[in-house]
Amino acid sequence: MTTHASTVLAPPVATPQSAPQERTGPSLLRASGLAVSLFLGARLAGVAVLALVAPAVGRHPLALLGRSWDSVWYLGIAAHGYGHDLPSHAPGEHSDLAFFPLYPALVRLVTALTPLGGGAAGLLVSWTAAAVAAAGIHAVGARLHGRATGVALVVLWGLLPHSVVLSMAYTEPLLTAFAAWSLYAVLAGSWLWAGALAALAGLSRPNGFAVAAAVLAAAGVEVWRGRGRVSHRLWTGAALAPLGWSAYVLWVGLRKRNLLDGYFEVQRQWGSRFDLGRGSWKFVRGLLLTGHRMVFPMALVIVAAGVLLYVLLLLDRAPLPLVVHSGVLLLIALGGSGYFESKPRFLLPAFPLLLPLAGALVRTARARPWHATVIVAALAGLSYLYGAYLLVFARTPL
Repeated sequence: MTTHASTVLAPPVATPQSAPQERTGPSLLRASGLAVSLFLGARLAGVAVLALVAPAVGRHPLALLGRSWDSVWYLGIAAHGYGHDLPSHAPGEHSDLAFFPLYPALVRLVTALTPLGGGAAGLLVSWTAAAVAAAGIHAVGARLHGRATGVALVVLWGLLPHSVVLSMAYTEPLLTAFAAWSLYAVLAGSWLWAGALAALAGLSRPNGFAVAAAVLAAAGVEVWRGRGRVSHRLWTGAALAPLGWSAYVLWVGLRKRNLLDGYFEVQRQWGSRFDLGRGSWKFVRGLLLTGHRMVFPMALVIVAAGVLLYVLLLLDRAPLPLVVHSGVLLLIALGGSGYFESKPRFLLPAFPLLLPLAGALVRTARARPWHATVIVAALAGLSYLYGAYLLVFARTPL
């Protein structure tokens, strides 16, 4: 069953017969260690740049990383549970039920087991999740295209313009960790792991159901190809995948006495709704006509780049679960209204979009190593400076 799933769901270059050395053995572990080390080095360098800039506003860099914007809400839930809403800069009611429970539960666990306070515990959870995510991203890239591409994929992910979020007490690292390893499990045909990890992803963030969608799409293909004669592990994994997201949405519905729409009403109070892109288009049109500070044009460029990269991913005939996962995240970013400046952050878990760029970087490094070095250095400079700008000067919600 495992071999069949891997062959069906991965492109020809990733079949078990063509590159087994890329997925097993000490060489893979060493490459994974290299990828995680490069990622952690990149993010620590970003923190160092932030430490140089933060005194401009009289803030400690760790305070900026651990207690900014949504992290304050997550830490409040970790300390007090749900139902303790905080003041907001925007008018109207803002319920903490909009924030999914797994991350604050982990923060609360860390504060209970260690002497760390909420902010430090939040950073520990996020940084650990980011390292696990980097290992999973490398595993996916190495399985499909070899160890070098896996390493390049991790480096690019760690140097995205908004990758400062991966160093913050935010939930994107946690979601990406579950997403990466769930997608890897699907490619390997480990359906129970895929479903369980997808369920945990669904408890991490509202857009975490993209992972369940990927698992269900891949399982559906297997059922169709096998005419229903598939392993019980596949059925169990497919059943597990949407449980985390569905359970929380229904729980909020029960608390709001509106089972099916209660959670979505909470999101509407925050100004977030899925309107097929009408709100996004209205915002972009105003941005193009009137101009705005750098955050919004940068967000527009990143989202447009995401669309282009998705087209390239399709042209590369990427495995179905990666296409579905990235497509759903992109659809949410494009079709959702409200907080346009946060859309690049919503795309951070869509790491498969970087696969075409990772392949191009590897080819450049082999043909012209100096060119590849310049490219990586330029990406690092943009990531560090823009990340510091976002936290220190922009004063715009992430």
